[in-house]
Amino acid sequence: MSGTALTALPSGARPGALIALPGVYRPQADTHLLAHALAQEDLGPGTEVLEIGTGTGALALDAARRRARVTAVDVSWPAVVTARLNALRQRLPLRVVHGDFAACSAGRRFDLVVSNPPYVPAPDVLPPSRGPERAWDAGPDGRGVIDRICATAPVLLRPGGVLLLVHSQMCGAQETVDRLTGAGMAAEVTARASVPWGPVLRSRRSWLARVGLATEAEEREELVVIRAR
Repeated sequence: MSGTALTALPSGARPGALIALPGVYRPQADTHLLAHALAQEDLGPGTEVLEIGTGTGALALDAARRRARVTAVDVSWPAVVTARLNALRQRLPLRVVHGDFAACSAGRRFDLVVSNPPYVPAPDVLPPSRGPERAWDAGPDGRGVIDRICATAPVLLRPGGVLLLVHSQMCGAQETVDRLTGAGMAAEVTARASVPWGPVLRSRRSWLARVGLATEAEEREELVVIRAR
């Protein structure tokens, strides 16, 4: 797979200062990598954008700043409130909706769908129903939300529309590309970044090694951005 290899965050990819209510995922390396990919897309007045799992609203606000019409969705009420507050503070128009992305976007199509979904492998089969873990836990293979996005992307996008999706290589970038290709889209990895393991992965080191997703010696993970249209 082709793609730009990034060992550090590009200087222009860091979203502006944002507030975050307790339990809301703050912009991190994956957010910044996806922001850099978003900056390469042609946005402007009339571009309809959907962000799945908006968190603080960082990416949605990046698109709104470029005058796109943006809908941001999150299952977490604290995240919804946070994104709305950040939009008010930055005086940017942003529609923020609470609920499941498929239900919230039913019947609508977009020019661009962007998502930094939960993708951290977790021992529990069922995703958490509350708490900050909702922002990262995604089932034993980390694909609980990724696979849903892959399946629904063709009906969410207008002809010629683009999906930008970031997740860990631990979840299988090739599987994501294959699923999107199987759904009739052209997909490829367009950016990569190597980052140190965070506290969540470190706390699961033994389990990850036991199920074959990592080794006991690993200290870094590779993040990938997948672009499909």
